[in-house]
Amino acid sequence: MTEHARASGPTELPSPGGTARAGAGRRVAVGAAALALPLLGLVALRLSAGLDVQWQHDRTHFWIVLGAALVSAVTAYGTGAAAGRRGDVRVMYVSIAFLSAAGFLGLHALATPHMILDTASAGFNSSTPVGIAVGSLFAVASTREVPSGRAAVEMRRARRWRVALLALMAVWGLASLLRLPPFDAGSGPERGSWPILAATALAVVLFAVSALTYARLWWRRGGLLPAAMASAMVLLAEAMVAVTVAPNWHLSWWEWHLLLLAAFVLVAWGAQQSWHEERWAALYTADTLAGRREMSILFADLKGFTTFSEAHDPAEVTQMLNAYFTVAIPAVVARHGGTIDRLIGDAIMATFNRLGDQPDHARRAAEAGLALQAETARIAEAHPDWPRFRVGINSGEVVVSVLGSEGGRTHTVIGDTVNVASRIEGQAPVGGVAVTADTLALLPGATTEPLGALELKGKAEPVEAFVLLSLG
Repeated sequence: MTEHARASGPTELPSPGGTARAGAGRRVAVGAAALALPLLGLVALRLSAGLDVQWQHDRTHFWIVLGAALVSAVTAYGTGAAAGRRGDVRVMYVSIAFLSAAGFLGLHALATPHMILDTASAGFNSSTPVGIAVGSLFAVASTREVPSGRAAVEMRRARRWRVALLALMAVWGLASLLRLPPFDAGSGPERGSWPILAATALAVVLFAVSALTYARLWWRRGGLLPAAMASAMVLLAEAMVAVTVAPNWHLSWWEWHLLLLAAFVLVAWGAQQSWHEERWAALYTADTLAGRREMSILFADLKGFTTFSEAHDPAEVTQMLNAYFTVAIPAVVARHGGTIDRLIGDAIMATFNRLGDQPDHARRAAEAGLALQAETARIAEAHPDWPRFRVGINSGEVVVSVLGSEGGRTHTVIGDTVNVASRIEGQAPVGGVAVTADTLALLPGATTEPLGALELKGKAEPVEAFVLLSLG
């Protein structure tokens, strides 16, 4: 097993430095000028009736809007999956912001005449400003640094917001299709009306706050993705302004469609350029990058695996490992909520309370260890020449951190608690589960047998350990 080094405290991804920092101001100036061009173009078009000509092409409109919605939906899915795996509140709110844009833009695509519907309703026509404005609320929510003690609660709240948003979009779409008041006839609220102006002002302010926050994040950490997010926030703010002032089918009206598409493509491209392992790590909160948790760590490996491997063909070794892992991993993950941190040859490393949502992590780990031994014992009975598992569990504070860089990156746990769990596993009896005194203190009513004070490699003092027989 690989020993984990002790972590001294939170870290962040590498930030711009040296030559990169020296050129950062120039890149900011160039980026700001480029991002200002669409707004300047919008002003020029609206001030010149000769330039802001009318051009209606239903098919082009449909595919631009649908393309923007699809890119936004893919980004929402990717960020949502990453947020769920890592419990990252920021990335979850980013996902919901893109989900809002994707859903309401999809509804707006239905407003294209003669493509899906013969005539649009007010609900479909007004869905774009609604989607952008709602997205701005979640965009600014993503800028907060949520402390570790609140992350699990905030993640549950974010998931409820996501369900509510999906329900809103479903009701909006159904009411628009059925042409129920006020989603029936007409083009929706007038551009100069107070609801549209209020929504525009709020969205622009919230996107500006979000852009500044992600720009600061880029300044601290570097990387393409935070810069892409900051730029996308600016483009979305400009798109909201264009929605408010541009008359239908004029060039200024087409501009906001292209701005939306550009914003979503920019973020998707930034993600695609990031290393595939922990692709969204540049956006993680500080707690996800290097947050402290009280956790239980489980190690399991096969006693005599090296000897068995030496005497058998690699295909037989692979068959043996797959037979064991097929029953061992579900016992840890599906039944008791553990997270497989890694598989190293014959070894399993699993964590409990990784997201800060399992206060009973020690009991879960203990139950998982006993279940793993019970399930794999049935396999071993049919193959008496196969090696057997040993399991070790330790509980305590660890740092959950992103390690590595492009070419190899992982999200793992670091600390002495992890090292001790690994060493205890090496002292466990074959077919048994060894726990430390720290874990046992969290298992009232457990039945154990003492292993004694163990001298562990790298530890100055002996560590008390016990063989877990049953749980109370």
